[in-house]
Amino acid sequence: MPSRPVMSWINLGEVAYIVERRAGVDRARRVVRELRPRLTLDLPTGARVLEAAHLKAGYVMAYADAFAVATAIAYGATLLTGDPEILDGDPAWPVEDLRS
Repeated sequence: MPSRPVMSWINLGEVAYIVERRAGVDRARRVVRELRPRLTLDLPTGARVLEAAHLKAGYVMAYADAFAVATAIAYGATLLTGDPEILDGDPAWPVEDLRS
């Protein structure tokens, strides 16, 4: 297990586009630049893509969310989220609810 938090590159891209929409491209690039050294970034393999597709097929969730779940499972990591679609998914998923 990596010593730093793990995130899929897919989900880092999601962070980038959300920040860009809300605060502009310069802020988005700054956020990504600040996050990269703090994270272990998972470049999805074919197996991870197919696992995310399998999760997406079985549960109501965004495709990027399926990558977050698949990455957490692959690394034995806990996924920190407030997303109800993930939290209402499989109870075996390693998730922690950030809403409280």
